[in-house]
Amino acid sequence: MGFKPKLAPNVRKRHGFLAGSDRDRASDLMRMFSDRKVNAILCVRGGYGTPRLLPLLDYNLIRKNPKVFIGFSDITALHCAFLVKSNLISFHGPMLNSDLNKPDCPPITVSSLLQTVMRAAPPGSLNAPNPLFQKSHARPANIRKLPKTTTLRKGIVTGPLIGGNISLLTGLLGTPYLPSFKNAILFLEDLDEPPYRFDRMLTHLLNANVLQQVAGIAIGINYNCEDPKAKSMKEYRQTLTDVLKERLLPLKVPIVINLPFGTSP
Repeated sequence: MGFKPKLAPNVRKRHGFLAGSDRDRASDLMRMFSDRKVNAILCVRGGYGTPRLLPLLDYNLIRKNPKVFIGFSDITALHCAFLVKSNLISFHGPMLNSDLNKPDCPPITVSSLLQTVMRAAPPGSLNAPNPLFQKSHARPANIRKLPKTTTLRKGIVTGPLIGGNISLLTGLLGTPYLPSFKNAILFLEDLDEPPYRFDRMLTHLLNANVLQQVAGIAIGINYNCEDPKAKSMKEYRQTLTDVLKERLLPLKVPIVINLPFGTSP
């Protein structure tokens, strides 16, 4: 793409299920924010462990050295902390190993990222007529067909776009790193969470009075969030859409589901 990459010193370290110790990972992040030659920080991947870094970061330094910061999934915790503690607008977007390094990475993933962070102009609609692929690109054979974007409740709202992975957002409840969602458009995504777990997390956010504050809700593509027992059971089993309708429609705010963003397998 024409960018000059610079790897953090500890990027290949391992510590059990983590990509190095907390100190190593926090040090790498602060090193990149303080390096004047670095214009953007692109996370290699998500997974688990970023909330462990939050108490170790220098948010005043980050505030004084704002940079493009890109990632999703587990990176949600960093996005939230940067917004709350450093007033940094960051970007929920594709990562190196999770997306950009894959041969079947959808062209729109790259083009939407570049037009969002490289141009001082609105990035445009997520829900273009063919949201995954530009007309100039053929559809890779191994890309699955996405569910149709659906409006659960119509409406027009504006507000700051805040959100990310619902598991990470729920995990930040009760901490000083959770942003205010008052009059915001909340966007949510996750992976491998059956409907009952989604219900639990949405209920947690409702009980914490978070969802009651939002102006609108955008739900992404939640891969593999089906009930594995639904087909074999004779009794009624809620789908994820059923859960979203039951938990979110009483809020009476505009809601769109199956927008083309979120964690892919």
